[in-house]
Amino acid sequence: MGTPTKEEYAAFEERVRRTVYVDNLSPLVTEAVLRTALDQFGTVKSVQVIPNYIVPGNIPRCALVEMENSKEAKAVVSEITQLPFMISGMPRPVRARPAEVEMFDDRPRKPDRKILCRWLEPSDPDFEVAKRLKHLCREHSRETEFLIKRQLQEEEKLAKKQADELKTHYKKHELIEGVMSDGTAQRLGRRYNLRLDDR
Repeated sequence: MGTPTKEEYAAFEERVRRTVYVDNLSPLVTEAVLRTALDQFGTVKSVQVIPNYIVPGNIPRCALVEMENSKEAKAVVSEITQLPFMISGMPRPVRARPAEVEMFDDRPRKPDRKILCRWLEPSDPDFEVAKRLKHLCREHSRETEFLIKRQLQEEEKLAKKQADELKTHYKKHELIEGVMSDGTAQRLGRRYNLRLDDR
């Protein structure tokens, strides 16, 4: 595979500028649902849902959404940052921020960039640095798993609270409908000399 030219890399950077990183998505959100939700901000060119290989289960997902131009991408970030934005009716508000080059798994290599790899011997001073980085990555993974579990517990509580409030409002609505339909409201209106509009 050849090295990309500066023009090809510039085209990729332009693609990055018109792409939005969306996260905290429900596991139920599909590419089609996300496309429909963000079409109100402009034209969605492509959606790439990013799989999570670190923590299995019912975890928040993220995606890269490419818009028609960078202006539309900025509008998506601005709106979602300022107002709570829900997708698929979940209690989880979606977050958005501008995409970065490192987020793309199909990113081309930057022209004139060289990557050097070498084995480290235990006697090498950088060996200890590499060991500490490896340990830090494991710690970070454990912390991430813990935080995701806590987040899911909070979201379950919020979902239950929302469901309870919805049931309460529905019961109130049924009660009002019953009073209006059986004539109780009209009788009370006549008794207290109040005029009730049938609308």
